[in-house]
Amino acid sequence: MAEPRVAITAGDPAGIGPEIAAKAAADPRVRDACEPIIYGAPQGIPFAPGQLSAAAGRAAHDAIVRAVDDALRGDIDAVATAPVNKEAFRLAGLPWAGHTDLLAHLTGAQDVAMMFHSDELRVVLATVHIPLSEVPRAVTQESLTRTIALAARELPKFDKPAPRIAVCGLNPHAGEHGLFGHEEEVAIAPAIAACRARGIDVSGPFPADTVFVRARRGEFDAVIACYHDQGLIPVKLVAFGRAVNVTLGLPIVRTSVDHGTAFDIAGKGVADPESMVSAVLLAARLARSA
Repeated sequence: MAEPRVAITAGDPAGIGPEIAAKAAADPRVRDACEPIIYGAPQGIPFAPGQLSAAAGRAAHDAIVRAVDDALRGDIDAVATAPVNKEAFRLAGLPWAGHTDLLAHLTGAQDVAMMFHSDELRVVLATVHIPLSEVPRAVTQESLTRTIALAARELPKFDKPAPRIAVCGLNPHAGEHGLFGHEEEVAIAPAIAACRARGIDVSGPFPADTVFVRARRGEFDAVIACYHDQGLIPVKLVAFGRAVNVTLGLPIVRTSVDHGTAFDIAGKGVADPESMVSAVLLAARLARSA
């Protein structure tokens, strides 16, 4: 059986994306697992390392579009993306905050979620790139029910056939029965109850300062975090450089790195490709099992 063909999009051409894409594509582990194909910026267009620009944002966007189009046609089997710069997207006049909402738009996916996957911890985000002040309004019973259900449906692809899911509380001590906030009682607990009624093994809301420890020790297969930093701080603490960003809910396989464009070291040849390698290897594995 032929090895899967994995598109590696090079990300923002002014960041470390092109470097880690090239290093990953040349890595023997990647070569043994798949046929890597780099989708980068057009040849002959110079991009100054570390310099924010609309042209770089547009080039990163266009490479993603080409890779997704090829994946939807079946010309490639999976997509692994190097980091884009959200400010560069904005300068280019693009309305998307990053990969997740752009990929949903390109594929027509209705319910998507960002999951960070590592051997130690798997974390699904209920909200992504929004201000912290907007999180309480965004974490509704309806939205959280969709996220829990999506995680339960997708986790079997990651060798978790009967996933045990924990949900973080939004407030300290998961609200302490309303003493420190009411989001747990109004939205989070009802969403958990609704999903349990559908046969999903989900529990909580748990205080966020202890639930990740419990998950790492094996009590849960994944944790639903209410907001970006609540979920990403623990997973990056235990697995930075090895964690893989996966978009759940897409009709294609898409993985990515667990870091940003690193403009401060762009063009210096010192970027560590390990997260990109991990992203490509996971993409190849998911493509083989699809």
